[in-house]
Amino acid sequence: MGRGKIEIKRIENVNNRVLTFSKRRNGLVKKAKEITVLCDAKVALIVFASNGKMTDYCCPSMDLGAMLDQYQKLSGNKLWDAKHENLSNEIDKIKKENDSLQLELRHLKGEDIQSLNLKNLMAVEHAVEHGLDKVRDHQMEYLMTKKRNEKMMVEENRQLSFQLQQQEMEIASNARGMMMRDHDAQFGYRVQPIQPNLQEKIMSLVID
Repeated sequence: MGRGKIEIKRIENVNNRVLTFSKRRNGLVKKAKEITVLCDAKVALIVFASNGKMTDYCCPSMDLGAMLDQYQKLSGNKLWDAKHENLSNEIDKIKKENDSLQLELRHLKGEDIQSLNLKNLMAVEHAVEHGLDKVRDHQMEYLMTKKRNEKMMVEENRQLSFQLQQQEMEIASNARGMMMRDHDAQFGYRVQPIQPNLQEKIMSLVID
């Protein structure tokens, strides 16, 4: 006994709707894979569930971006606005410039130069020589800067050594003074201050 025909309309029961979506989505993806293999077709599939979750499939022989570009060309429907087209053109331009720079770099390294003519080879030679001149100039500047820094460090070290020597001499002098004072105090030596009356007499004798 076969299954009854299902009326195609929105399923009101949420659980039944989710279950039906899951089964049919899997069946749809399976059919897309089968037609890709059986018929050597280029197939792309994008499905969005009611909750926003996405399921996608694209045949291995072409990525989704290339598939959409081909669709746009063949159908005449514009998928991208002018802003996106300009951005895509700018990306292509940057890629070409990058490829050109990579090729130029290989030429400067002496790689892939068999296809260059005499004019291009002379241009590469000039670029290499110009680069060597800049390298030598920078190397000389670096060595001179290093020499100046070393000279400054030697002078700074000399000044620090002199300051350290002065501090050591001052410390030694203070230590000797303290030892002499301790020695005088130990043996009772004491310098007696001059009495005021005696000082006046000495001054009067000097004046006379």
